Amino acid sequence: MKLLLLITAQVESGLEIAQAWQENGAPGVTLVRSHGLHRLNEAAKRSLIDLPLATVSIAGALARLIDNMEYNTEIVLSAVEDTLVDSLVSIAEDALGSLNTPNSGILLVLDVE
Repeated sequence: MKLLLLITAQVESGLEIAQAWQENGAPGVTLVRSHGLHRLNEAAKRSLIDLPLATVSIAGALARLIDNMEYNTEIVLSAVEDTLVDSLVSIAEDALGSLNTPNSGILLVLDVE
């Protein structure tokens, strides 16, 4: 068994990929919406001027931003038989473009016991 873990900032493609993985044999697919730390840090820098002086830390500022931000990263997970890996990776690349291209995403394939 393998665990496919796809992380992409192309949020709109995450659901499309998850559905295609399931239609092509993945027994279960999980979607997790998340925030990329780089984008959170950039947003925090832009809004530090607007924060009250009582804000004690960048972590506190980030927590406030997270509460008010849209998710900017999609994580798609699925544990599948080894024989499905190549076709599911191809599905992800069809939706995102080459995973060797910057900002397309990262896909990890891990052994699962």
